[in-house]
Amino acid sequence: MKAYEINSKGIDALALTERESAPLGPRQVRVQIRASSLNYRDLLTVMYGGMGGKLPLIPNSDGCGEILETGSEVTLFNVGDKVVTTFFQRWISGEISADVMQSSLGGAMDGVLAEEIVLDELGVVALPEHMSFEEGATLSCAALTAWQSMVVKGGVKAGDIVLALGTGGVSIFALQFAVMHGAQVMITSSSDEKLERAKQLGAWQTINYNTDPDWHKTVLKLTDGQGVDQVLEVGGAGTLEKSLTATRFGGMVGLIGILSGIGGAVNPDAILRKSINLQGIYVGSRTMFEDMNRALTAHQTRPVIDQFFDFDQAPDAYRCLEQQGHFGKVVIRY
Repeated sequence: MKAYEINSKGIDALALTERESAPLGPRQVRVQIRASSLNYRDLLTVMYGGMGGKLPLIPNSDGCGEILETGSEVTLFNVGDKVVTTFFQRWISGEISADVMQSSLGGAMDGVLAEEIVLDELGVVALPEHMSFEEGATLSCAALTAWQSMVVKGGVKAGDIVLALGTGGVSIFALQFAVMHGAQVMITSSSDEKLERAKQLGAWQTINYNTDPDWHKTVLKLTDGQGVDQVLEVGGAGTLEKSLTATRFGGMVGLIGILSGIGGAVNPDAILRKSINLQGIYVGSRTMFEDMNRALTAHQTRPVIDQFFDFDQAPDAYRCLEQQGHFGKVVIRY
């Protein structure tokens, strides 16, 4: 089978190779991957040559396809079923753990940027019936991260006001989930064009952080000085203090990204003084995934895909993500 491998640092170092198909265990399924979406984490893994893990490594966590073969003891799926890979192969339910962290596709384990992959039957979930392979390929990381932050940990409900930073994959899913639950959504971007697109998806207020660098003060003004109920924080240290300022007393900040880098110091005063719940969010469990898919199906919600690339154009897809011009998701289709 054909697969892309990381052998050293950089997008240009991605190598399209031939690999032997993996043997199939009794509780495993063989999946023909039909589409894969990119996350910022996947870009970092390629740029930094596997992030210190094993090499060679097949990148990407998010894949969607159909089952080609099932092991003798598989009970959940049949040949021909359409499925989506789970980000963490061993996070079935409950809390995250050190063992779970060693089961991420495209990180601790080979990922899905290949023609096929063999996984445990609990390492995939059924594709929502209203979605294409390309749409399903966006769910494993970005959608589930937004779901855990907004719904599982944040408990978003009708009447809440939430703030999503940026218009990448996770933030657009957060917008969709918050609107789904009847919340009012503020969203930021450096592009007025993207903000207009966000309005079409139901955003209540939009803020261009280039022309309004004091966006946190604008958020307070728009909420009569109270702040928002929760923030989807994608920047990390570079934006966290502003997000804390924009959050109400007793509110929550879901820290899901480090787009501004991993360095820098954060003043904890606002966290303590305002009793803010600062919650780290790292994707989610299989149980959360299935709950999310039921909600997506009930509302017939479709992921927002900005650009498609063919399998042989995979390096160009990473370059597209690196330029940060996308709105929603970037998908590779096979």
